[in-house]
Amino acid sequence: MEQTRRSNCSLLAIFVLCSLFASFIFLVGSGLFPSDPGLSSFGTEVSFSAAWTKHLLSLQDMEARYGILHAIFLYLADINWWDRSVLQYVRSIFKREVDVIKASTNDFSKKNNLPASYKFFIHETSQGNGTTSEANQNALFIKQDSLSKFQFLDSPAQVARRQLREYRQRNHAVDMVKQGDEVTVKLDNAAIKHSKSVDSAVLGKYNIWRKENDNEKYDSTVRLMRDQMIMARVYISLAEKGKKQELATELQRHLKDSQQALGEATVDSDLHHSAANKSKAFGQVLLKAKEKLYDCNLVTGKLRAMLQSADEQVRGLKKQSTFLSQLVAKTIPNGIHCLSMRLTIDYYLLPAENRKFPRGENLENPELYHYALFSDNVLAASVVVNSAIMNAKEPEKHVFHVVSDKLNFGAMNMWFLLNPPGKATIHVENVDEFKWLNSSYCPVLKQLESAAMKEYYFKSAQATTSGSSNLKYRNPKYLSMLNHLRFYLPQVYPKLDKILFLDDDIVVQKDLTGLWSVDLHGKVNGAVETCGESFHRFDKYLNFSNPHIAKNFDPNACGWAYGMNMFDLKEWKKRDITGIYHKWQTMNEDRVLWKLGTLPPGLMTFYGLTHPLDKSWHVLGLGYNPSINKAQIQKAAVIHYNGNMKPWLELAMTKYKSYWSKYIKTDHPYIRNCKVTE
Repeated sequence: MEQTRRSNCSLLAIFVLCSLFASFIFLVGSGLFPSDPGLSSFGTEVSFSAAWTKHLLSLQDMEARYGILHAIFLYLADINWWDRSVLQYVRSIFKREVDVIKASTNDFSKKNNLPASYKFFIHETSQGNGTTSEANQNALFIKQDSLSKFQFLDSPAQVARRQLREYRQRNHAVDMVKQGDEVTVKLDNAAIKHSKSVDSAVLGKYNIWRKENDNEKYDSTVRLMRDQMIMARVYISLAEKGKKQELATELQRHLKDSQQALGEATVDSDLHHSAANKSKAFGQVLLKAKEKLYDCNLVTGKLRAMLQSADEQVRGLKKQSTFLSQLVAKTIPNGIHCLSMRLTIDYYLLPAENRKFPRGENLENPELYHYALFSDNVLAASVVVNSAIMNAKEPEKHVFHVVSDKLNFGAMNMWFLLNPPGKATIHVENVDEFKWLNSSYCPVLKQLESAAMKEYYFKSAQATTSGSSNLKYRNPKYLSMLNHLRFYLPQVYPKLDKILFLDDDIVVQKDLTGLWSVDLHGKVNGAVETCGESFHRFDKYLNFSNPHIAKNFDPNACGWAYGMNMFDLKEWKKRDITGIYHKWQTMNEDRVLWKLGTLPPGLMTFYGLTHPLDKSWHVLGLGYNPSINKAQIQKAAVIHYNGNMKPWLELAMTKYKSYWSKYIKTDHPYIRNCKVTE
């Protein structure tokens, strides 16, 4: 009776388990249940199929049934977590442990040549005749390392969470790798795009994106011949020291041949067809020289000496290049010189009554927008005025005060008489007619009369022996009072309250009337600060070893830019700005506080009196910096070509020149006849 009850319970448990297992197979096959890669390996070793179900029902031994059911339970417990309650009920039916007969297990393992890593899960049971049942001979073997993973250590919820975490970690790792690759590609593309946008006049042929760097074998013969010539010079020196004149002569002969074959060639295609044979013969001679002369220390020492000599030559060439660039920056192109001369001649041929500008009553009206422009360059001044008028919302309210020197006064007048700025007002003055501006009042004019200053500027021998860093300060513009007139604005325009000072190397791109409504908070000067880079701080302009400088100024104070400055002339007079400038200029007679120029005294004079403007008002660097962002330039109200590469010179950067040249009247007869734009 007891056996019948246990048999019925076993059949019930088998039915329940088979139902669960069938559901599991359906879900996995339908893709509705996440399959674990680890389970597939177990399925390979133990195949659960319909045959196993039939075999299980045919077993008569209850302990064998329990063993197989227990294995199925361990298998399903790890994956069918959603039916754990049913499995726990089935498990409670078979509480009785099954003893494993180790001896039978070992005998059976040896008989079937099973490896030691497999564990006999169900022991053999003997029937009455001492034989083993066929059913039990199909006992279940499971690899121990596979079995151990099915130990029911965690709850189903924990297992599910762990599997979800692992799944997310794998996906996250894949995403991170993918994102890293995408970022790398974007950076590479950005670098390539940036390199192509840099002006070729600046980088020259030293560009990592040049063709020869794409292919290591590109122009290999040219580079090989250059290397051979370097080593030949080393071995010639060693041969002469070692009194091996014959070898030295042979090396010199091949060196001369290679130099002639190479010539001015920079690529293999420029070489003569015999160059390859000469290079090959040269290589054989060098190999012979190496066998006879090579000494690591001697060769290293000679190469080091050659490198030092080459470095000195490069430094000399850099100084020469700096000098030449400064010289070019000082010169006036033929076209502009022609334009100035022709305009001057035509101006003095005009009757006196035709030399006056209209709307003279606006010159002292403080309600209008007044500009100060001091220049001796007719073409540059015309671009400033033309660009400002073309971008002004109310041109009739703008007044331009132009001051030039006596040499260019006639040309400047004639140009604006022929090309009046629309409804705007313009007036041209001669700085040499300001009688109050003399050496008894102005320290700069007094210093320019000294013998030391004349020697500094006009002694050519000293100019060539001095360092190239001083060349920029020998620019004649620093002798011109047009450059220092910016410190006398209230004296030049006594009836004005505010005035916008503009350099002649700028271009106006937007309406500037908003600057007159900027609150300067009691300061005198409104300017854009330039301390984004370290060399634009006070310690780069002033001599802080001098106690007067160290006591009165902060070396880390932020510099600002001349070129577009809004000056409050009322505050200027109240604080006696011109007097402060005179004080510092007088103390710098021997150039001990700063070198020549107007920015250092400007920084000192307006120290603590400068209000920073938004950077979009004034973008600088178009005369020296090839990497200014295009969007930044287009957004700027004023762009400034400060530096040596002025837009009217041949060495101007072509990528920036169009912003300036579009305001030139290229169809004007004077411009065409003087070939200014060519």
